[in-house]
Amino acid sequence: MSQGAPYRLTHVFLLTENRLLREALVRILSKRVDVAVVGAVAFAPTVLDQLATSQAEVVLLDSPGLAFHGPCLVASIRRVLAPANIVMIGMERDETTFFRAVRSGVMGYVLKDASAMEIVHAVRAVGSGEAVCPSCFSRVIVQCAAQQLASTPEVAAFHPQGLSRREQQLVGLVGFGLTNKEIAARLNLSERTVKNHFQRIFRKAGVHDRMAMIERCQPREATNI
Repeated sequence: MSQGAPYRLTHVFLLTENRLLREALVRILSKRVDVAVVGAVAFAPTVLDQLATSQAEVVLLDSPGLAFHGPCLVASIRRVLAPANIVMIGMERDETTFFRAVRSGVMGYVLKDASAMEIVHAVRAVGSGEAVCPSCFSRVIVQCAAQQLASTPEVAAFHPQGLSRREQQLVGLVGFGLTNKEIAARLNLSERTVKNHFQRIFRKAGVHDRMAMIERCQPREATNI
């Protein structure tokens, strides 16, 4: 980053069991003028309390065993530190672990052979609201998206309310049984923003509750007569 250029400061909390990795990451990240390390510890029962007061925007975890500890640690972190985006580092090229991480709410997934600059890039990108994953998973992500789109016809073809793409997406997520809080976490929105979207959908669809919205707006399977 050039001297004097404006930058956005990203606050990072390191929750890593490997002491050498933790110390190395502190040194690497502390050299960046746009990154502030606000905590660096191994897992302990009090860590959620530390996270809650840290004001971290990015949390680095270093193993699936830690990330999915007991009641999912990722979910617990997101509960006590709502703005935080989680990056799992030092990971294997394992699709099962990758998708488990994504489902739990992880926004960054960095392989164990990543360079220091790749980790710094992941911190900056996730801190700015982007998602990061290795290119080796790009193909399977596209395939999953294609399968989902193929099995879910566009809502716009089934109703005249003129919902935006975001509103169609929200209707679909409600159809899968997600709560406002879960939708907000998945789409990186605030719960208030999600509620405002639903209020607009209700007005467009002429309904007053979520069940009526699903009945009115969600695509129906075509039937033969």
